[in-house]
Amino acid sequence: MSADDEAVKRRYREFLDLIPLTLAIAGLPTSEGNRNYTADQMQARAQVIGNAFRLARQTVREAIRAG
Repeated sequence: MSADDEAVKRRYREFLDLIPLTLAIAGLPTSEGNRNYTADQMQARAQVIGNAFRLARQTVREAIRAG
């Protein structure tokens, strides 16, 4: 396995590990019953989750360094 493959696997694992913290930081409500989100609402939610992921990753890295 190449170094690139290992890096992709490591980033993917980091992403999966941070999902619970990311969603908690994002604080987005779940869909109500059969109501679907519009494309604009989904785009806005995706941006919030992206920002929350960056904050979660930064927070964990700072906690590890301070540990």
